[in-house]
Amino acid sequence: MNIEEKQREIIEEFDIYDDWMDKYEYIIDLGKSTPTLAEDKKTQDRIIEGCQSRVWLDVEIKDQKMYFYADSDAIITKGIIGLLIRVLNEESPETVVKTDLHFINEIGLHEHLSPTRSNGLASMVKKMKTLALMAIKNEA
Repeated sequence: MNIEEKQREIIEEFDIYDDWMDKYEYIIDLGKSTPTLAEDKKTQDRIIEGCQSRVWLDVEIKDQKMYFYADSDAIITKGIIGLLIRVLNEESPETVVKTDLHFINEIGLHEHLSPTRSNGLASMVKKMKTLALMAIKNEA
């Protein structure tokens, strides 16, 4: 499944729900089903700055593809990072850098988050793209 298909799938899943409380419940369920990060990976250097709650992000590169792992101490935040991982996981660093994550606006996520959570979402995207840029630089 390519990155556009992954985004389209998420948009279709969110279209099922009419009410934003149901969409929040869905995000919470996603957070519960997102694998946890090993405790020894929950280090200061893996914390995403700018998030209201603590979010740890780790990445591994295998066969020129990025594999993201994350955890959070807030279940809704874990669901949000889980959505990002679902779209960007197993993609090349170049694809991660250039991808327009339009699903965020199409499902209305930005407009339904508190300002601090919205800033946190932007920080998550920025961190994932920064890790991809670092991977590209390390390849060169």
